[in-house]
Amino acid sequence: MPQTSKTTSKTRKEIAQLAAKFVAVDGVNDYLAAKRKAAVQLGIKPDNGLPTNLEVEQALREYQSLFQNQDQAAQLYEMRKKALQAMRLMISYQPRLVGPVLTGTATRHSEITLHLVSDEPEQIGLHLDEHAIPFTTTTKSLKIGKDEKKDFPAFEFIADKTRILLIVFPERQKHCSPLSSITGKPMQRATISTVEKLLS
Repeated sequence: MPQTSKTTSKTRKEIAQLAAKFVAVDGVNDYLAAKRKAAVQLGIKPDNGLPTNLEVEQALREYQSLFQNQDQAAQLYEMRKKALQAMRLMISYQPRLVGPVLTGTATRHSEITLHLVSDEPEQIGLHLDEHAIPFTTTTKSLKIGKDEKKDFPAFEFIADKTRILLIVFPERQKHCSPLSSITGKPMQRATISTVEKLLS
């Protein structure tokens, strides 16, 4: 293999490892931002041969296993418990857990993300109001095809210092899982019973 390929491979790995540390320790949850920050710190042009999100996630798993094994496992368990509470609260809207709290790479800085189903998103706001939960409304852009993104209504609130994001899908799209920014494949989604099994 040419020396330039070895150097490129080594450099990509160094960027991925440092980016993973930024995610795990500093709470930089945006992988692209973490990669660019790592590249700059290593003296590399941030737009030249950055590792993929999957490479960063693999490095993150390695970092958590080596340096945060017990702490991260305990944090993950607590976050999944909070996720389950939120899912039970939103049970009328077919909640599904997605993201790092499901896949196992969550840090103390991660948010809990749920996918909900409703043709009337405003009803979710009313439901939160009924339970005296302060929230903000926003939109979340998700990739639903190779070259297609769509904005979905979303609600955010804080529960015991953890941010919870509720993304609302119309009934016709409830079985259409958006593409993961990590793998490029449809996101993993977990039902209440699946999360209960993870906790048991």
